[in-house]
Amino acid sequence: MIIRRQLGRGAWRLAQQQCRGRGRGRSYATAKPEPAAASAAESSSSSAAAANGGRAAKMAGLALFGAAMGIAGAAAAWKVVTAKGMGFYSDEESLTRFSPSDADDEARRIYQAIESHPLVAQLRSRPDLTESRPHLKMPASYRRQSLTANALAGPRRVPVPAIAWTQANGQSVALIVYAGPELCGHPGLLHGGFLATLLDEGLAWCCFAALPHGIGVTARLAIDYRKPAPAGSLLLLRGETVKVEGRKAWVKGRVELLDEEGEKKEPVVVAEAEALYVSPRQAALMPRLR
Repeated sequence: MIIRRQLGRGAWRLAQQQCRGRGRGRSYATAKPEPAAASAAESSSSSAAAANGGRAAKMAGLALFGAAMGIAGAAAAWKVVTAKGMGFYSDEESLTRFSPSDADDEARRIYQAIESHPLVAQLRSRPDLTESRPHLKMPASYRRQSLTANALAGPRRVPVPAIAWTQANGQSVALIVYAGPELCGHPGLLHGGFLATLLDEGLAWCCFAALPHGIGVTARLAIDYRKPAPAGSLLLLRGETVKVEGRKAWVKGRVELLDEEGEKKEPVVVAEAEALYVSPRQAALMPRLR
């Protein structure tokens, strides 16, 4: 995209320069010149034509040089961006970018509970699913501006980044996250707005792969709250893309309480939702957040 903008600006400047050159090269006669004057005019015209030809060749050379420099500059800029950790990370890389510190008992306990959960082993055994930590695919400069990756992250909130399993065709998602005691509405109960945010993002991750350029924005989100969700719970979000038409995708899903021991057979559903996501017309120019 940087290269396209640079080439576009270069082409515009070249066109302006050529127009100015043509304007300077024009002359208008109001009377028939004398023979000597005509000869001088022809000589002057030949000189002007040669000069214009030289200018055109020079401009063409400058345009090619500018294009080459633009490409080289864009490549160098991308190298700097990725070298400084500002580029986006792959699914595999995102899984290696978090490890709880020995001093953080809360994060270590939650991390181990998730890693040892039977459902996680089941999801990892499915070859059609791709595992990632979606927020850790973003560069640090993006995470600093993110509600869920920054403001809601940390001790007693979301100490361990959410982990997700998605299908390559954008058909389904399963996401596990811990919600701590500082995300409450009523004391001891998770805020409904937190659950809404979780559904908004989680269901979007479900359908992104099915949308043009892998980008969608929320057009509609309808939520039914079924039961209070205790703070300090492991949550499981499940989503399914039910229809895709052009730039639109319809998704439904729910949030369940995830038993840390994996012993409960019947899921406790705390919220259900239906959502519509639309890929903007300018999606090709937008950064992908997944």
